[in-house]
Amino acid sequence: MEDIRACKSLPGLFFGWAARLGEKPFLVARRDGEWRTQSWRAVADEVLALSAGLERLGVTAGDRVALIGENRPEWAIADLAIMATGAITVPAYTTNTVADHRHILDNSGAKLAIVSTPALAHRVLAAAAEASARPGVIVIDPPFAEPPEGIVRHSWDEVMALGRASGAEAHVRARVAGLRRDHTACIIHTSGTGGVPKGVMLSHGAILHNCYGAAVLVDDLNGGVHCDEVFLSFLPLSHAYEHTAGLFLPISIGATIYYADSIEHLSANMLEVRPTIMTAVPRLYDSIRIRILKGLGKVGRLRQTLFHAALSLGERRIAQGGRLGPLDSLADRVLDRVVRDKIRDRFGGRLKAFVSGGAPLPPEVGRFFLSLGVTILQGYGQTEAAPVISVNRPGRVRVESVGPVIEGVEIRIAADGEILVRGEMVMQGYWQDPASTAAAIDPDGWLHTGDIGVIDPDGNLRITDRKKDIIVNSGGDNVSPQRIECLLTLQPGIAQAMVHGDRRPHLVALIVPDPDRVQALGAPARERVVIEHPRLKAEIAHAVEQVNAHLAPVERIRRFTVLAEPFSVENGLLTPTMKIRRHLIRESHAAILDGMYEDRSVRASRPKVEAM
Repeated sequence: MEDIRACKSLPGLFFGWAARLGEKPFLVARRDGEWRTQSWRAVADEVLALSAGLERLGVTAGDRVALIGENRPEWAIADLAIMATGAITVPAYTTNTVADHRHILDNSGAKLAIVSTPALAHRVLAAAAEASARPGVIVIDPPFAEPPEGIVRHSWDEVMALGRASGAEAHVRARVAGLRRDHTACIIHTSGTGGVPKGVMLSHGAILHNCYGAAVLVDDLNGGVHCDEVFLSFLPLSHAYEHTAGLFLPISIGATIYYADSIEHLSANMLEVRPTIMTAVPRLYDSIRIRILKGLGKVGRLRQTLFHAALSLGERRIAQGGRLGPLDSLADRVLDRVVRDKIRDRFGGRLKAFVSGGAPLPPEVGRFFLSLGVTILQGYGQTEAAPVISVNRPGRVRVESVGPVIEGVEIRIAADGEILVRGEMVMQGYWQDPASTAAAIDPDGWLHTGDIGVIDPDGNLRITDRKKDIIVNSGGDNVSPQRIECLLTLQPGIAQAMVHGDRRPHLVALIVPDPDRVQALGAPARERVVIEHPRLKAEIAHAVEQVNAHLAPVERIRRFTVLAEPFSVENGLLTPTMKIRRHLIRESHAAILDGMYEDRSVRASRPKVEAM
């Protein structure tokens, strides 16, 4: 791990490991139905060739190169090659529209864009034609569409051949040796929950700092012994979380990275790949929990009884700080073999930990996995911190917290409760946006996270609110909508929820039902905006009532409306990282939200529990 601390750049870190590991497997992806492995040495050769090829196309130090593609070996190779050229990677989501791509190309002033598939290239080429900089485009996979007039298109193989013909391997290595930790490595655009995405500038040192803190965590999982780790990558590499935890953390510890076929094939991929560490978002863990519980209905009564016994004893062990009485301890060990081993086998059998980030992990979900013998470590961070700030430690998991800060991070709580952090991991600023930078980072170098939290007596950070999302009702009470939305979506039958009520006398909610339940009940297809199906509304009302029973009076949902169309990336109401865009939902559903505060509204439904 000292190598990470001493390293000057991300490509330097990679080439150091490649020299040591040589023919050991590094990147693995399925091609033509089979897993194809590329060694560290082979990937290093491709990074050198692509870097030299990019330079032949005119890319120089400080230039920006956009990178758009699904998770695959070429993504990692391109990212490393761009940085090895001294240029700056600008990742973008595969779900972006032409307008989204145009904004990122214009905002970054990208000289080139590297894109994976013909379908994605169609959008990127259209965006490049409309962009002020009009960058060239490198397409990885054929067939290659004719570019719009004025746009130069290259193939991946063509650029690779240019690089190999240049004989510039020594030149590329010398350039990498000259990189410094304070050079900008990438510009990652925020997901835009509150407006237009801003470009977060992250230095090589910021990501290396994160890698060191995360590597300490992996060391704890292994009891201080170095092991050959296997990661299964499936979250978008364009997101800061996967970019660091799913690419550069594995590089920093000499691990092997498998690329999942798709989210739909993730369960099968886990059985094939048998990962040792997986990083994901809470939505995935909750869906796994639901799948396990649904599957329980298909097994015999004895297996159901044993499962619930394992769950109950596990929860008791957590509540009692890991201590159980002699008889319970014996039963717990038996259930570990009979029940929990089978659960662990579903994830490949050698998983050391799930890591959860990107959004709050509901404590109920965390306790579920821990009770079943699956370690799940919740962390906290944001793009502006490269992104990891804190994470729970193995053997010391507190499901209600996001753990202590990683090594090298300073933290303090401001007078208004906002979490402030400082350290090398803090961004260099927002690209070409000094005003937003000054608002986020104060003169003393403290990053103002926008989150509200407390540090408990054990040094664990607990997130209590999102500063800008707090609802202040007409009575002056502060309410956290995220917490209520989380509780709602844990209820059977509710897929998504948005709570509303700023400067209003009480809270209301927009609720998207579970599509499987809608289909089972046969809700009429004509209900395109609001679902009026009586039985479905009654079930949702019962779910809201269950949540209200555990909330303070000012937090209770007084009315709700069941929406037919979910919040999605396609309709612009979800970010690519699955966060709801509150301001856009409020704008697009303004009439429905306002209607729930009018007595004559016929669309809004009232839950049974309405006491304030």
